[in-house]
Amino acid sequence: MIALIQRVSQAKVSVEEQVVGEIGQGLLILLGIEKEDNQAKADRLIEKVLNYRLFSDTEGKMNLNVQQIDGEVLIVSQFTLAADTQKGLRPSFSNGASPMLANELYHYFTQQCAKKIKTATGQFAADMQVSLTNDGPVTFWLQV
Repeated sequence: MIALIQRVSQAKVSVEEQVVGEIGQGLLILLGIEKEDNQAKADRLIEKVLNYRLFSDTEGKMNLNVQQIDGEVLIVSQFTLAADTQKGLRPSFSNGASPMLANELYHYFTQQCAKKIKTATGQFAADMQVSLTNDGPVTFWLQV
């Protein structure tokens, strides 16, 4: 399971020109689900994402996590994160989870996050437009 996390001052996701999820300061989480993923991996990734220290403390050092700054998260499914790009000029998606498993784990991930922090989401398998203001910019790839 992969999370590409971006520290944002604001982010939103739209489907068919309608905003379906929006946050202020916090994290945009692009979530990629692979075929070997399960709820235990999702739990580990949630713990890592929500506790990852990428917000500045009073001394300007990245010592605070999204929960400590009372931030929010916007979770958007992104199957392309599971792509194998090692060979050729076309990505392979053979590592990606089946749509059924990915949908199940995406919803599990979002529900578990919502128990801990204010959470907004995209729409699974939809053609989404994501806009954000990357704060920093600060972007990290986390994988379990």
